Amino acid sequence: MAAKLRKGDKVIVLAGKDKGKTGEISSVDPKAGKAVVDGVNIAIRHVKQSQTSQGGRTPQAMPIDLSNLAIVDANGKATRVGFKMDGDKKVRFAKTTGDVI
Repeated sequence: MAAKLRKGDKVIVLAGKDKGKTGEISSVDPKAGKAVVDGVNIAIRHVKQSQTSQGGRTPQAMPIDLSNLAIVDANGKATRVGFKMDGDKKVRFAKTTGDVI
């Protein structure tokens, strides 16, 4: 199945503690159905000090379920993603505006 959300897409969070926040997808795990979005679902991770890096508490973006994300269209609103054929190429488009993503 084709991916509706991909790395680099600007998305908005639909549900959870970060509802309403927007960010860019930095990585996607299609098998688990999760994505890591910059600035969303932040957790504090404790890092042990080593010779190369300073230890301490570092904020890290944790994976969020794909069902809780929606792509942002040109108007800045959440939209669903559809697929259509553009010539001989399959492209994604925003359902609200019809623009190709």
